[in-house]
Amino acid sequence: MALYLPAAQESAPALDEMTPREIVAELDKHVIGQTAAKRAVAIALRNRMRRRKLAPEIAEEIMPKNIIMIGPTGVGKTEIARRLARLANSPFLKVEASKFTEVGYVGRDVESMIRDLVEIAVDMVREEKLEEIEDKAEQGAEERLLDLLLPAPGTPAAGAADGAAAAPAPAAGGEARQRTRDKLRQQLREGQLDDRTVEIEVREKNVPSFEIITNQGVEEMDINLRDMLPNLFGGKSKRRSMRVSDALDYLVQEEEQRLLDMDQVTRTAVERVEQSGIIFLDEIDKIAGREAGSGPDVSREGVQRDILPIVEGTTVNTRYGMVRTDHILFIAAGAFHVSKPSDLIPELQGRFPIRVELDSLSVEDFVKVLTEPKNALTKQYTALLETEGVHLRFTDAALLEIATISAQVNQATENIGARRLHTIMERLLDEISFTASETQVKEMEIDEAYVRSQLETIVRDQDLTRYIL
Repeated sequence: MALYLPAAQESAPALDEMTPREIVAELDKHVIGQTAAKRAVAIALRNRMRRRKLAPEIAEEIMPKNIIMIGPTGVGKTEIARRLARLANSPFLKVEASKFTEVGYVGRDVESMIRDLVEIAVDMVREEKLEEIEDKAEQGAEERLLDLLLPAPGTPAAGAADGAAAAPAPAAGGEARQRTRDKLRQQLREGQLDDRTVEIEVREKNVPSFEIITNQGVEEMDINLRDMLPNLFGGKSKRRSMRVSDALDYLVQEEEQRLLDMDQVTRTAVERVEQSGIIFLDEIDKIAGREAGSGPDVSREGVQRDILPIVEGTTVNTRYGMVRTDHILFIAAGAFHVSKPSDLIPELQGRFPIRVELDSLSVEDFVKVLTEPKNALTKQYTALLETEGVHLRFTDAALLEIATISAQVNQATENIGARRLHTIMERLLDEISFTASETQVKEMEIDEAYVRSQLETIVRDQDLTRYIL
């Protein structure tokens, strides 16, 4: 049976309305197994919804129960976080702990993760507000464009650069003018005026931006020069000729900026970060361990101590104001091949009370990864080749053979989990992908014999590095 990607992804219900069981069910559509991790995340997120319903005095005292995921690479830690980013109705940031350095070293300071999260929240709230005012902005832009195409009686028809839409004679009555305006409106909506030209006032954007370099990285100077020097930066404009379709887009953007209350956007964004922000702190095992000497990792324990107050709860200064981190949920993850969670400093360990271990993937799990998720690899390759008119079909025996070979290669080389399937599938379908646009065979079945013929060299050859990155 051929497998195809759905034409449209159905929208998941809002997180506020989802029970832990429903959250797990949503994650099951994309991540195979790892029930313990999914349950821990679902409970943590649901507890945040419960906290919002409490009285302020007790809600302030309930801190989030941060989670640390422990497991080898390629088993779903990052995928769970990535799917949560799409599922959760809250600001979400994925960041690698290894990118931070202790204060005094060159690199990013840990507070930058909060500033990045606030920027994400501002963009999120701004998009939501733009959707709310979209119709009103389009209506206002349409009226302004009609004023240009059909100036009021006695007003020079300077709006029409090519004379395509001239104003009616002054003797025409109000009803006749309204009929002409309605006719132009209809033509505008039908796209009949798109290629005509109008002249509009365009504001020049010449406000300079500044950055300052500190010992903690590059930060943006929080000074609004437009407000300080309005005559120098704010009021300059010029007339430009442009197509009606382009002018309409520009006027819609102007109307959106006029209707959008950025003060309200920033207030809402900061509140959303403080009350429902989520930070996925990946590769936390890379900063675990105690220093015994010098070298490139001398700041590992220092990074832990810098992260500690952020996780415990502190106030961070951002360009949008002070942001408290007390109720931000932190989800940490690491493979912990070399180090152990106990190598983290005790204070930081105590701030991650929930620990879940993710299991290595078996052959059966590989088969499920190939077929069950919405974004399964077999569905992706089938859809890609459909664009060339090639219909691809995988037999059950072929899927089992792909999974078995992937597991064998993981055992013989570095175990990179489900990521091995990407390399194996590319190798398997290399010839088909190369000749798909030229072949006359439009129905192809991938069976067990074909899988073995394409992949047996990988299993038998001792120098696997020639094939597997």
